[in-house]
Amino acid sequence: MKRFIFAVLAVMMLMSTFAVGAQVKFPSKPIHLIVYTAPGGLIDITARKMVQIAAKYTDATFVVENKAGAGGLIAWEYVLSQPADGYNLFAVTRSNIANLISTGSDMDPFTLDWMALLVSDPEAIIISTKSKLQTLPEIIADAKARPGKQIWIAPPGIDEYVTYKFWEKTGMTGAFVPFDSGAQAMAAVIGGQGQVYVGNPADLAGKPDLKMIAIAAEKRLAQFPNVPTLKELGIQGMDMESIWRGFTVKKGTPADIVKWYDDLFEKITNDPEWKAFFEKDGMELVHFRKDRFEALIKSDMVEMKKFLKP
Repeated sequence: MKRFIFAVLAVMMLMSTFAVGAQVKFPSKPIHLIVYTAPGGLIDITARKMVQIAAKYTDATFVVENKAGAGGLIAWEYVLSQPADGYNLFAVTRSNIANLISTGSDMDPFTLDWMALLVSDPEAIIISTKSKLQTLPEIIADAKARPGKQIWIAPPGIDEYVTYKFWEKTGMTGAFVPFDSGAQAMAAVIGGQGQVYVGNPADLAGKPDLKMIAIAAEKRLAQFPNVPTLKELGIQGMDMESIWRGFTVKKGTPADIVKWYDDLFEKITNDPEWKAFFEKDGMELVHFRKDRFEALIKSDMVEMKKFLKP
């Protein structure tokens, strides 16, 4: 009888050993990369470029899924509805936070694990080349001469927040008209429906009818040496206004999986092709990990509540 018991225990120990050895390493199946906009937007382009560069460093399969709507909340809620197993990677931007504030959503941003901020894209003041107002001082003077009449156009979210902050800094007022997309907003400015579009340098690509007249950065961009910073033009406190882009997973994702992503993002950040693709448009390539990224989220929420109301 004792021999039988020992034999059973030995078999159980052996089976346990095999089970541990057979544990599947992450990732063992395709990773779904969730994008909260329709295809073609800058976060969609960023996500798809990340997949392309990641293929140099991992055999993992990434499947990009666009889940647009409700300012990113549809995609966010979808990610939260899935297991915290790392197989749903969420591509995010600063607009996700702005939209939480402006819609009065009770969504807790820290239901996500903010793993990696990789791209920082400075905000810019953009006008039509045919506009009668061709410089920022002219824009400000016109707005003050016609309180509340000057029209600024952009998608709601971060660009709207930057607009209101700019108005406060300059003592001007205007009318903000939200558009569903940057493309629609730029077309409206080109068509003369508004005086100013708030966006990013990359928005100018292939649009000769638009020009950038100021940039919200610490110093002039090497790619756009003739465009002054807001600070140069006497507007203080807007040196770091940008739309960042990064990646998150659901809170509770195992630490070893987060570490896998962290290692991959570090390789992507240092990849020459990744750098060349974004830096040509004046974007800064960084790698803010969880602690620094989450601190930025907290700061943004406090600042945005001053300017965005539900």
